Parts: sequence; C-alpha cells; structure tokens
Amino acid sequence: MPSPSATALVWFRRDLRVHDHPALHTALAEYERVVPVFVLDRALVAGRYASPARTAFMLACLRELRGALKERGSGLVLREGDAADELVALAEETGASAVLWASDVGPYAMARDQRVREALADAGVDARPQPGNFCADVSKPRTGQGRPYVVFTPFWKAHQRLERRAVHGAPRKMPALPSSLATGTIPSLENLGLEDDVPEPVTEAGEAAARRALTAWLAGPIERYDERHDDLTGGTSVLSPHVRWGTLSVREMEERAAARGGAGADAYCRQLAWRDFYAHVLLLHPGNTQQAFQARYRELRWADDADGFEAWKAGRTGFPLVDAAMRQLDRTGWMHNRARMVVGSFLTKDLHLDWRDGERWFAHKLLDGEPLQNNGNWQWVASTGVDPAPYFRRMFNPTTQAQKFDPDGTYIRRWVPELANVSDRRIHEPWRMSDDEQAAAGCVIGEDYPAPIVDHKAERLHAMERYRAVADA
Repeated sequence: MPSPSATALVWFRRDLRVHDHPALHTALAEYERVVPVFVLDRALVAGRYASPARTAFMLACLRELRGALKERGSGLVLREGDAADELVALAEETGASAVLWASDVGPYAMARDQRVREALADAGVDARPQPGNFCADVSKPRTGQGRPYVVFTPFWKAHQRLERRAVHGAPRKMPALPSSLATGTIPSLENLGLEDDVPEPVTEAGEAAARRALTAWLAGPIERYDERHDDLTGGTSVLSPHVRWGTLSVREMEERAAARGGAGADAYCRQLAWRDFYAHVLLLHPGNTQQAFQARYRELRWADDADGFEAWKAGRTGFPLVDAAMRQLDRTGWMHNRARMVVGSFLTKDLHLDWRDGERWFAHKLLDGEPLQNNGNWQWVASTGVDPAPYFRRMFNPTTQAQKFDPDGTYIRRWVPELANVSDRRIHEPWRMSDDEQAAAGCVIGEDYPAPIVDHKAERLHAMERYRAVADA
C-alpha cells in the first residue's frame, strides 16, 4: 500500500470525465496528493488516425474536464510531447511516486504504455494501470479450448458471466495542485494547425452534456431500442462520441441500462458488449489494424477507382441512402449504424474498393472513431473479419435498405436536399422518374442529382465471383 503522504499522477487519455473514473478514484483513496495530467502528443494528433473534428471535440472535453476538476479544488495539468518523457518529468517535479491510468487495447496504446512503464521504472516511479474503458476485463474471456473468441454470440454469453467492477461517483473534493506547478494551456484547433471540417457536430462535447443525454435516453427512448435501433430517423442513443472520449463510462452505462430493465435495455447492453468484443479481438489480434483477420481474404484484389471513391466520400453515387449517409457523416461527424453497414457494403462490394480506404475515411471524419470499433465494423461488413458469415449475406442493397428503414424518405430528404420534392414513390429510385416527374420535382437526374454510378445487381454478382474465387482457392 502506498504511503498516505505520497503523490500520484492520474494520466487522463480518452477517459475525460470525473464520474466513475477508477484511476482517479483509486488515486484519491490511496494518495495524499493527486495531480491530474493530460499529455498532448502532436505526432498523434497528426498521425494515422488524424481528425480535425475529433480533435476539436477532444479539446472541448478537456476544457470542461479542467473546469470540473477546478470546481473540486484541483485542476488539469497539460503537457505537450512524448508521454513517457513528460510523465517522468512531471513525476520528478511533483515528487510523485506513481502514475495511474486506464489501460487500453490498441497496438499504438499498448506500445506507448509499455514505453511509459519502462521509463517510469527507470525513474523509480510505479506504473499502475487501472480498468475504466470497457464494461469488463476484455483480456479474460476464452473458449472451452482456451482460445480467444472470434464469434460474438459465444463471447456475449461469456461476457455476461464476467465479474463487474463497482461504479464510482464523482469526487466532491480533491487536493489542490502544488502552487508552483504550471498547468499549461489547452491549445485551440488553430494552434495545432487544424481546421474543423465538421460544421454541425452531432452532439455537444463534454461530460455534462454526455450525462444529460444519457439520462434523457434512459428516461424513455431506450424502451423501444430493440424495435427501433435500425430506424434511420431515430431509435439510437447517439452517445458514441461520448463513449469514444470517455465522457461517459460504458460500465456505468451498462449498469444503469440494466437497472432500467426491459427488452430495449437488454438489446442496448448487448450493443455495448459488441464494443468489448472488438476490444477483445484487437487486444489479442493486433495485426487486424493492418490486414484482414481471415487469411484467405488477404488475397482479394481490390479495384483502383479514384473517381468512385471520391463520389462515395462526397455523397454523389446516385444511390440516395448511400449519399444521405455520407453527407450526414461529412456535416455531423456521425452516422447511424444501419447506414454504416450500407455505405460499407457499397464501397467494398459495389465499388470493390479496399475496406481500409473506408476505414481511413471514417477515422478522419467520425467523432466516435476509435480503432477497435472502426476496424471491427469495416472488417465485419467487408466479410474479412471476425464473427464471419457467408460473404453473400453481407451485400446490402442500398435501395431495399432505404425502403425498409427510411420508408417515407425522411432521412434521405434531410441530407440530400436535391431530392426534397421527389415523390415517395420515387424517392428511393429517383433515376426511374420520367421527364415530367423530374420537372415537377425540380431535380434533373444527371444534372441536379447523379444517375447511379454502378448497376448494383451486376456489381453484386461480380463481388460474389471475386469472393468465391478466393474462398475456393
């Protein structure tokens, strides 16, 4: 047990909250002085998963976190640079004997944390990783043969049996920071050389907004989640950006939803478990960030179609649901999960483009973009990943998907205003409008709105041939 007179650093990363924060809770219980710190690494901000919009969201969360800590008598120290160097230097400056943080699973995070552990050990400082990013310990589940899980349903059954940690409230008071300690300035997006390219963020940043949204979700809408989660005009919580930045604890979300009870809450907890499943997979198969999980599909040859990729990104494919979803992503930094399946299938099985291209674009745009979810979802829809199904079962027809989940075209008209006056009869297939119908709608196909850039039926057959050839080989 650490000395009661000791000082500890609490290293915040993507857990930007004061409620249910195990590292903060443990530090306050076991150390006399606690110094919260965030290390901004510009190399990471500009790295493989760089995203101006997500960085802007993070900076807003940091500003609110600093305020919440100040309200409790403490504050947030911000340092810029390599985490190992900065944490060792801050530990020396404050006399800290330990650093506590929430453990993570991605290859980059694992490598960084190992460097931090080694640097702290060399400096005589204890490294004390804690839980906090997942519902349960994702390293523990194993099959009856002692192997990691690669199919969700048996993982889900095992996940339900895993021990859960206690959910902690927010501290009421915290010890003051050393008076001589410079706390640093949270930079603006402009200071980082970035310009936000998401003009209408889907949700307000910060823990306060996150908790209000969670409370509102649990107060009623969650009841019908099992029935409405595929409804493109509603039915989901839109809490994923807060999960990404840890302004909400998924463990607390799970506990509160389970306490709410009912079919909707049960279905919602199952969705939270999907995130734990992908974390389990990425922890034990880190190579997934670079290549297909299923070795046979590493032999797939993807198309080289720059024009098709640009049309997909811009929401100009001529398929209304695909275009609405991609424009929603562009403007809000978020996309409904059903729409993610459709646009992912369109990229990989209609345009025959590499799922990693889609993964990178989503990583650039999504406020909720995190490697474990983004990679898992893209490999799922591309039929290359875990939880496998026959490749032909994950070829989504964008027209029939729209007819089923946006039957009156509300979602399409919201994001594709060119189609606002198209009739319900033609909204899902505007290319079938007659000249008179186009004139009445004020939308000329090929001018105001593009004709379909591919024939879905033909490309579906082509995709089946491509996948079948590799699978048979």
